[in-house]
Amino acid sequence: MAAAREVGLPGIASFAKGLEHDLDAVTNGLTMNWSSGPVEGRVNHIKMVMRQMFGRAGLPLLRKLVLLTAKREPMPSLSRN
Repeated sequence: MAAAREVGLPGIASFAKGLEHDLDAVTNGLTMNWSSGPVEGRVNHIKMVMRQMFGRAGLPLLRKLVLLTAKREPMPSLSRN
């Protein structure tokens, strides 16, 4: 981290500073079995449908589209393996 700060590139130094500031969160994110991936994927899907339907549909139709286009895969277990 020290070398990244001293390299003289502001973007790299800022990234290293951010990693150091949130070091506990970064370490936990890389070492724990927990993942927010399924939730993030669902949010991304909803945003995509909303972008496609912007100005064309009201909330009731948008809700139906989001529900009908959802993948019907079971959510992974949240228990730690």
